[in-house]
Amino acid sequence: MSLSIDHLCVAYGARQILHGVTLPALPAGSLVALVGPNGAGKSTLLRALAGLERMQGTLRLDGQDVTRLGFAERARRLAYMPQQLPPGLALGVLESIVAALRVGGSDDLLSHAFEALRQLGIEGLAERSLDSLSGGQRQLVALAQLLARNPQVLLLDEPTSALDLHYQLRVMGAVRERVVAHRLLAVAVLHDINLAASQADCLVVLREGRVVACGAPADVLKPAMLAEVYGVEARVEQCSQGRLQVLVDRALA
Repeated sequence: MSLSIDHLCVAYGARQILHGVTLPALPAGSLVALVGPNGAGKSTLLRALAGLERMQGTLRLDGQDVTRLGFAERARRLAYMPQQLPPGLALGVLESIVAALRVGGSDDLLSHAFEALRQLGIEGLAERSLDSLSGGQRQLVALAQLLARNPQVLLLDEPTSALDLHYQLRVMGAVRERVVAHRLLAVAVLHDINLAASQADCLVVLREGRVVACGAPADVLKPAMLAEVYGVEARVEQCSQGRLQVLVDRALA
């Protein structure tokens, strides 16, 4: 399974947001991070993949034109988690995940729901009401709903934005585990460049609606790119665990 994006364009009236975004086939079993400065078009690209933006271009999943799928089928195969979650409802956490599983057509609903909660370390929230949760807890439950559905593609818009360091790593670890074990594809918008570098197989760097770079973190994270895209003077070093780390020295004028 792979996802192919070719000359994808999105415009709001006369304002062009995405300019012919083309990416090599994104394979199953990989985690792709969309990175770049504010206003680069990362969330718009994710929404376009989810079918929530009117777009031009070609989007194929396993060679099939995704734009020809009905909305329900597209949502089943490409599951989207927005950056801004809706307010909590008077619905139990476990009940909300079971409801998401019914939409996805899964069997053995309770065991799938509990497993999704356990994987994120939040099984203690199972009997809580959604409207009693903090923003970070609701973010975790929303991700559990997506993981439980087991779609082909996870589309995650800043899935760690409301989380502390522990849960940032717990969430990204759970996503990676599910991606590898079930041969899924995850595409995530991440603002933390070091989190993206440590977790993603592929970085897609966007600036002003265009792809600036795409490839393995070691190939993409270069001082010249960071200066051009982010306007910072930075070094890229390898930590003791072998992971890359971006160290910013100063903002460029």
